[in-house]
Amino acid sequence: MQDLRFRRPHGFGLHVPSLEIAAGEMVLLAGGSGAGKSTLLWLVAGLLRADGGTIEVAGQRIDAMRESDRDRVRARHIGLVFQTHQLLPDFTAEQNVALALMASGEPERTHLSRARDLLRALGVERTGAHVTDLSVGQQQRVAVARAIACRPVLVLADEPTASLDAESGAVAMDLIQRACREAGAALLCASHDAGMQGRFQRVVDVRTFVREEVAR
Repeated sequence: MQDLRFRRPHGFGLHVPSLEIAAGEMVLLAGGSGAGKSTLLWLVAGLLRADGGTIEVAGQRIDAMRESDRDRVRARHIGLVFQTHQLLPDFTAEQNVALALMASGEPERTHLSRARDLLRALGVERTGAHVTDLSVGQQQRVAVARAIACRPVLVLADEPTASLDAESGAVAMDLIQRACREAGAALLCASHDAGMQGRFQRVVDVRTFVREEVAR
């Protein structure tokens, strides 16, 4: 990101002079609730459009793309892990993961087998079960498998442990970080939990990006 600028109508604004994440690096985006962490993640993912500056992912300027092209880059190069998983309840675990492979360029006949392999590697044996029949912990594993299915260069995790107790949260973060390491993906994780900082190579406080006129 270079000279990235974004402002909501109600006055909230971000300005990121420069932020670069190396291949395979794990970065924690810290800051309290409402500080702008999720906003910055959605800008990187191309789910929000910046008011100015550049955002480059996998060598491509997503800030300058049409929406359809941003969708394509996101599907092929960016994995997303949400706080509430955002799984499709009427689908099985393997179908949820296989759907993420539709834009991967891999032959469709391999999608379910790759989904099963990923899920089993992450400890989900009931790959044919509907996600609503799985525990919260198993659903988290399905969400992580979906995020890394397309072999992304970058995984964005938005408060992935906020709804979990301390023990379950630690297990979830172990899972996410291990999956990113094995996939060779960089990780940008947003969390207000100060206890997470020791897990990451670098901590970036999003409050340094809040525009001064908004912060006053």
